[in-house]
Amino acid sequence: MTRTIASRVLVAFVGLLVLSGTASAHQIQASRFAAPIPLAYLYAGAAVTVLLTAAASMRLVANAATHERTRPLLGTRGTTVLVALVQVLSVVGFALLLYRGLVGRQLRSSNVATLVTWALAFDGLALVAALLGSPWRTAAPWNAVYEWLCRLEGRTITLLERDVSRLGGWPALVGFLFLIGVLENLTVLPESPSRTAALLAGYACWMLGGLLVVGPAWREHADPIGVLLDLLARVAPAFVYRDAGRLRVTLRAPWAACARPVASLGRAAFVVAAVYTISFDGFATTAVFRALLFWTHDALGVPYGAVGISLYLVGFLGFLVTFALTAAAVDRLGGGQDVTATALRVAPSTLPIAVAYEFAHYGSYVVTRAARALELALGGVGLSASFAPLAWLSVQAYWGFEVVVIVVGHVIAVVAAHYATLARYDDRRRAWRAHAPLVALMIAYTVLSLWIISQPVVM
Repeated sequence: MTRTIASRVLVAFVGLLVLSGTASAHQIQASRFAAPIPLAYLYAGAAVTVLLTAAASMRLVANAATHERTRPLLGTRGTTVLVALVQVLSVVGFALLLYRGLVGRQLRSSNVATLVTWALAFDGLALVAALLGSPWRTAAPWNAVYEWLCRLEGRTITLLERDVSRLGGWPALVGFLFLIGVLENLTVLPESPSRTAALLAGYACWMLGGLLVVGPAWREHADPIGVLLDLLARVAPAFVYRDAGRLRVTLRAPWAACARPVASLGRAAFVVAAVYTISFDGFATTAVFRALLFWTHDALGVPYGAVGISLYLVGFLGFLVTFALTAAAVDRLGGGQDVTATALRVAPSTLPIAVAYEFAHYGSYVVTRAARALELALGGVGLSASFAPLAWLSVQAYWGFEVVVIVVGHVIAVVAAHYATLARYDDRRRAWRAHAPLVALMIAYTVLSLWIISQPVVM
């Protein structure tokens, strides 16, 4: 009953937002476009939508229970065949990516190594994970090779019997900050197919070597893309996974798994890093960031690369501090039980925000790059790299899509946060009070997200 009410609340307020109008976002074309309504009205409308959703959820949702339904998809034999096929294709495809990256045309838009790696494997799979669950554990080639070696040995291979749980996911966080935050967003490495191939080879050695040394637990603590996709998969309304040799799907509300705690502070920090980094990628293309970059360079006399990395890390630290203060406020208003446990509980409630911005910021990018990769796979190396399957979509319509997706993501996050506080505190009134700092945080981030997509892209 409560899930039905919450769903109706979500639909009602999203509808209210759509009827109120849309505003600007990143350009699909190079041209500029003025927002059809003043941005202040857009910010206010979005903030009110999130606030009213929070008020309605606190009023209508009385317990922390969320309903889920699990259905079988494939039996043991079908699952075995499907997994084997995916693993073979992933290993062969990985080898081809390395080959094309090293010997193919050294142009990002004309080499499948760069297109598949950055657009499809890193960004495209994030969209898949947010809808259907993460395929990374099956599709990652090093996982396939490790499983094959274990079958040959007839046992789980671990060269060193070490308990790596104390790592707490921190290696994965460092890897994510370096791989996505720095290399993808702040360097020209993604423009080079050969360097991308070298990066893939290093990634494979890091993961396969760790798996052989400490076993499957290495994936949980040291695989940045794997951890990211697992976190984004919490939002998936149809979560597909392997269980006891069978393929199953769990149908659930997008906030259901986001109300469950993460296992460690390292994983909570990873959630913050995911939310921050996805937004930073959009911010890094704005004139405001460029002006800040040039001013800092001129004031301190340090290279632009070092300035960009410093700004990124300082921003991440700011997000971490903000989240820590919010978690402390939540815990204090909820009764002051345990700040760490509270942080672990409420951190995943921000994941719908990351997913929303992922769709808004990377949606068109993934579609156009996927089309280009298909062109190259079919032998269209000489075709125009400017092929755009979304050229028919008007800039205004796409901006409207971005705005709606971002606000819907924040609305889902607010509902998830309410379920999280209900599960954390046994008293409903204390849960209401504890929910308030999270609502304030999400309203602030709603406005920030909309401001970022309202800025013209500076190439």
